[in-house]
Amino acid sequence: MINIKQMHHVAYRCNDAKETTLWYKEMLNMELLVAISEDKVPSTKAPDPYMHIFLDAGAGNILAFFELPNSPKMGRDPNTPDWVQHIAFLLEDRDTLLAAKAELEAKGLDVLGVTSHGIIHSIYFFDPNGHRLELTYASGTKEQMAELKRVAPAMIDEWSITKKAPQHAAWLHQDEFNK
Repeated sequence: MINIKQMHHVAYRCNDAKETTLWYKEMLNMELLVAISEDKVPSTKAPDPYMHIFLDAGAGNILAFFELPNSPKMGRDPNTPDWVQHIAFLLEDRDTLLAAKAELEAKGLDVLGVTSHGIIHSIYFFDPNGHRLELTYASGTKEQMAELKRVAPAMIDEWSITKKAPQHAAWLHQDEFNK
């Protein structure tokens, strides 16, 4: 049986490795951990130079990017809305989220939110590569999280048949949870 210890890294494409490194340092205080550059892809041996950067996303989490100068300009999946593909980072609490929002706005970023998802509250913005980022804090109780885990299989089953939002966790959207 596979026994995953944690996520090592997730990798995305970037337009410019240096610009991306500096932006994540300035905006989110992420340190550059490692930079790897090759003229050939190690797994396929294809001649395709790249720069691969690894940034410290806290608590042993790593956010990585590839700059691919010989590939066509980076694009987005035109069939997927911008809000779907995103990278979310966990903050401590509401005060920390509000302070982060104010700091990012002071640095000139357009920030959407605070948006309530019942058990988490989030803000959203874009990096210079067009990747949507989310900063969030968890507000759900242990009991709420246990209930969501309990109803998750039934929600998936119902969704797979109806393609409509199941009401198993409708309480998430009641006013008392959206503060």
